[in-house]
Amino acid sequence: MNSQASTERKAIFAINVTLDGYTDHTVGIVDNELHDFFTRQLDNVDLLLFGRVTFQMMESYWPHAESDPESTESEKMFAKKFNALPKIVFSQTIQKTEWNNSRIMRGNLVEEVLKLKKQPGKDISAGSISIFQELMRHNLIDEYWLVVHPLLCKKGKHLFDGINNTINLTLVDTKTFTSGVVVLHYLKKI
Repeated sequence: MNSQASTERKAIFAINVTLDGYTDHTVGIVDNELHDFFTRQLDNVDLLLFGRVTFQMMESYWPHAESDPESTESEKMFAKKFNALPKIVFSQTIQKTEWNNSRIMRGNLVEEVLKLKKQPGKDISAGSISIFQELMRHNLIDEYWLVVHPLLCKKGKHLFDGINNTINLTLVDTKTFTSGVVVLHYLKKI
């Protein structure tokens, strides 16, 4: 492996997915253990990438969750870290955002991610299905965290729709939550 490749930031993808491969944000076992897991994930990244739909969904809740009296301590901790991180939304239609540390990017996703990976910093988290699928088609996801919920829902977007290329992965770790949710951690084989 050359030294340049070893110093590149990784593109990380972590997603809640049902056993049948769907990624609907309204379906899943959302508890403190899940929020604590995703809070720890944020320690390893310093940039979050979103498509419009996921960005707007997140923007509608997380900026206010830390001060919401209905939020659990786990949600407040996640919100604190999540809100502090820089965020880029790739969109042709969003005109402005009020969410702190957020900016809109209209350029080519693949070209921009290739540039971002060469910049110094921690890893980059791709947080939308549309972003994930485009980066996966170009073999740019380096690390996968599939958080598999023991549910069959046939609702939402299917995680691997439109993915026709084969990408070899290595399973490096698994974790089972009390709820039955299983985390599968994979690295892309080089």
